[in-house]
Amino acid sequence: MNTTHKRRFRNFTIGVSLGAALLAAGTGFTGNSSTAYAATSTTTASTVSASIADQVIATGLKYQGVPYEYGAESGNTSSFDCSSFTQFIFEQNGISLPRSSKQQSTVGTFVPRNELQPGDLVFFYSPVHHVAIYMGDGKILHTYGDDGVTITPLDTGWWDSHYTTARRVLPANGLAATDSRPAVASPDTATPASIDDSSQDQIIGDAWNWLYNFE
Repeated sequence: MNTTHKRRFRNFTIGVSLGAALLAAGTGFTGNSSTAYAATSTTTASTVSASIADQVIATGLKYQGVPYEYGAESGNTSSFDCSSFTQFIFEQNGISLPRSSKQQSTVGTFVPRNELQPGDLVFFYSPVHHVAIYMGDGKILHTYGDDGVTITPLDTGWWDSHYTTARRVLPANGLAATDSRPAVASPDTATPASIDDSSQDQIIGDAWNWLYNFE
């Protein structure tokens, strides 16, 4: 075998070995990327929900002290009743709610009391005829009586004994809890091979360019 053929045979052998190594590395690379994508997506969804909860509560606090008026008109900010208040401040943050507390108690998803998070709607009486927003730390933001829009402890006294249920209407994975549209591809439905195709192709292309130039 002459020198040229020997060199070509050696390069061919290197190419086969390199190709096998790249395939093995590519599989691991894609799997790791899928895991990282899943973690990032879950964190992002939680962050989105927490951020909107903060915004909803901040919007409500702007109206602290505004008088209570039974049957207040929707969208009116000079007075609120309990459900016009929740309807208005959620609407200001892109989430539509029906008008009455009874109707609001049927939207979103049920939340056990021991799993309440800021931004959840909490309901009182049976049948339901009062609604408030859970703020966290055992406090609710709502409007009633002479105090108007106010902050009240949930876990003591009258409100504790008359608590009925809670609903979560804040977004998860970019969609409202009441939205019937299918969610965009989540880490469970994303195809691992589709996540980093461009990066993997670049690595393989660079390797073959190196092998071609080696001769």
